[in-house]
Amino acid sequence: MDWWSELWLNEGFATWVGWLAIDHLYPDFQVWCQFVTEAVQTAQQLDSLRASHAIEVPVKDALEIDQIFDAISYLKGSSVIRMLSNHLGVDTFLRGVSNYLQAHAYGSFNSCFLARENTLADLAGNATTNDLWAALSKASGKDVNTFMPGQLGVRQTRFLLTGDVKAEEDETLWWIPLGLKTNSKASGAATEALTLKEETLRDVDDGFYKLNSNQTGFYRTNYPPARLAKMGAEKDKLSTEDRIGLVADAAALAVSGDGTTAGLLTFVSNFSDETSYAAWAQVVASLVNIRSIFAENKAVADGLKQFTLKLASSATEKIGWEFGPEEAYLTGQLRALLLSTAGGQSERLSGVFRINVAEGGKEAYEAVKNEYINTTSIDGKEICLQALGRVQTTELINDFLDFQFSDKVKVQDMHSGSVALAANPQARDTLWRYIKDRWDKVHGKLSGNSVVLDRYLKNSLQKFASHEKEKDITDFFKDKDTKGFDRGLVQVSDTVRGNANYKERDEQLVLEWLQTHGYTTKQDSE
Repeated sequence: MDWWSELWLNEGFATWVGWLAIDHLYPDFQVWCQFVTEAVQTAQQLDSLRASHAIEVPVKDALEIDQIFDAISYLKGSSVIRMLSNHLGVDTFLRGVSNYLQAHAYGSFNSCFLARENTLADLAGNATTNDLWAALSKASGKDVNTFMPGQLGVRQTRFLLTGDVKAEEDETLWWIPLGLKTNSKASGAATEALTLKEETLRDVDDGFYKLNSNQTGFYRTNYPPARLAKMGAEKDKLSTEDRIGLVADAAALAVSGDGTTAGLLTFVSNFSDETSYAAWAQVVASLVNIRSIFAENKAVADGLKQFTLKLASSATEKIGWEFGPEEAYLTGQLRALLLSTAGGQSERLSGVFRINVAEGGKEAYEAVKNEYINTTSIDGKEICLQALGRVQTTELINDFLDFQFSDKVKVQDMHSGSVALAANPQARDTLWRYIKDRWDKVHGKLSGNSVVLDRYLKNSLQKFASHEKEKDITDFFKDKDTKGFDRGLVQVSDTVRGNANYKERDEQLVLEWLQTHGYTTKQDSE
């Protein structure tokens, strides 16, 4: 690495190799499925903001270095390397890396691969294959593409969570490995890459196709609602990575307005018989985020809760409540996730603590706080902090915040509690008031390391879904010295604005979908 601008190559490659090694040593862990759920989605969430940055960026001073130790450098970097290695073939890629290392032994790793922060919204099946079909469709009022079997129109465009991409932000032409999964007769760019803004793929099997096979490409794919529903009904034809990617893409596109929440809910309705831990983790994460955004509408929040409980109930009953001594690691992970989602008393400590703090009031809260103080387990302390963030009263929320900022909690661990409080609709307003009212205390405690302060603020503030709250956050910090965490605040602003747009646009539509499918009633919304 010649200079810090190439941090992504150092850390991204190390991250990718770590996952590769675990997959080689423990193939039964199915770690690439978890990589798609955890690493890829975290990177794409940040990369969908205007305040994102290229994986390779100019670095001028130490504070700028701190701010690029983020999900873009580590997780987008490793995702881009995974995309390239899969396109070339992993063995071929590793041979190239080996040759490079031998040729440049004891030198520095230098990257000539510059990647701007972009994703692909791939409008599959729309009437955009060429000007003729578009003109005929407009004239007839019918989708002429439906008369042209075996053709698939694809188009690349920048994706932003806020859904307001400007023309000047969408001028770059990207190399997009399509990874089309269909029959072997597909021609055109099917097995190669999209290098034009728009292209038509031919000889595609209309019965089944899926772009970005195994979710190796770092981009979002937007399918028409009917195609997404069809893939949901035929999800047994999809790999676990494909199922994870489709859920994550549909959820992100619903937030931006390029897709719909109804389309997402209809798609995941088919997951009641899902058996993959990683796929369930993505389904639950997407539904939790939607419910968080609509938390102020009780009818919608309760309806989404009922939808989630019904979806998880049959899988929970099938996997059972007892942990077997010889069962696979992923089976235990899935059981813990499903029991926690269903609200059951999971044998896993985290589930027990979270549920009891949320439901048990002050007595349960004090018991978990004492456990944090007394345990010597690092994992146990993190579990306690995450559970304590589930408190439901203003008194206990403020008590937990005072506890967080006491000498009982290490500075590097404080974000664990803020993540839980921000995810708790009952707590996030109190958390923000605490930060504002005690800013000198907060800044004094965390500013010794700008990475820690940046992480704490992002985790604390990005769950809001209100334009008023976004303005309040911006106004509060406008006269503060924010050097070292200014990029993080812009990311918070983008995220909150995107959530607010989504809430205003889809709230009534989600309510109507839930009413139509029996998860809430008109009386509940009155």
